[in-house]
Amino acid sequence: MKVKKFALAQALALVVVTGSAWADVTIGVIVSATGPAASLGIPEKQTFALLPQTVGGQKVKYIVLDDATDPSMAVKNARKLTTEDKVDAIIGASATPTSMGILEVAFEAKTPQIAMAPLPPAGEKAPWVFTTPQSFPLMAVAMVQHMAANNVKTLGFIGYADAYGELWLKAIQDAAAAKGITVSPVERYQRNDTSVAGQALKLFAAKPDAILIAASGTPAVLPQSTLIERGYKGKFYQTHGIANRDFLRVGGKNVEGTLFPVGPMLLAEQLPDSHPSKKASLEYIKVYEGAHGVNSRSTFGGHGWDAYLLLNRAVPEALKKAKPGTVEFRIALRDALENVKELPGVHGVFNMSAKDHNGFDGRAAIMATVENGDWKILK
Repeated sequence: MKVKKFALAQALALVVVTGSAWADVTIGVIVSATGPAASLGIPEKQTFALLPQTVGGQKVKYIVLDDATDPSMAVKNARKLTTEDKVDAIIGASATPTSMGILEVAFEAKTPQIAMAPLPPAGEKAPWVFTTPQSFPLMAVAMVQHMAANNVKTLGFIGYADAYGELWLKAIQDAAAAKGITVSPVERYQRNDTSVAGQALKLFAAKPDAILIAASGTPAVLPQSTLIERGYKGKFYQTHGIANRDFLRVGGKNVEGTLFPVGPMLLAEQLPDSHPSKKASLEYIKVYEGAHGVNSRSTFGGHGWDAYLLLNRAVPEALKKAKPGTVEFRIALRDALENVKELPGVHGVFNMSAKDHNGFDGRAAIMATVENGDWKILK
């Protein structure tokens, strides 16, 4: 009996020592709280302030930094997080160019990254990055299906003169070609431009059946407003990058009738109860709007929430192999993220694999429109 009691005491002591020796899980977060992508980064930052203080049952510490929508600042922040703060993972960033910069550091530091913006194929770096937004090709297919069903034969294009715009151009060209839709003319502009008059004149002169604006947040309003002022009467398509209230506020009547693909969360109440993302979406909306008011939700904040859901699923698996703050834990966490299956997020259902670090299918893409200053699912 004494031997058993002694063994039990030793075991309990080991548990206490091991538990106390384990550091908190530390997560670095990089958002664009300022700069052209601020309407994306602010709801993301606000979402992280509302997250539970544990992830996967382990105490968590979030370190949130602003990259000002500047890729060089995003890289600087990522280096600080990996070298000084020794983070176990990085969530970031809000925009595609800044997320691409972070990936360079994540790869070097062997630290898993969960990007809140779509990224291009990452080659040898791909094993270390996961994404929570829907991919451009997935959304492009949903958009082109709607175009084909509504007799769109010619499509004009104006998008950001950066990775976001170029990735969307390729995605829409590939999807449109499959439906016999011609994409022309093609124009570009900068995120911080205050005029697109020249580009709008070229698009207007071509008289395409519809125009796709490949932009995000409030800068996506400028081309549409300019074209309307010049009398364009065709259909306007936008990407899922417009799904926040600032776009509606700035665009006003000029964005009425805009057609766009979006994730389930934005219109959760309009989803059928059978949709797998409805429950998760309503839970997030309750938390976020409880803090920031009715209709304050943003799909971008949802990308941050989905990053948390992924970590909440993956951290317990990683903890079985190593303790936080170590290279071994970061590797185990990467492996666990890659094996997440059937996880309902607010933007779709995650089914990760070695070849797919986004894991969404058609359930993540819903066609919607702007009607009377609000969002509405297209039937």
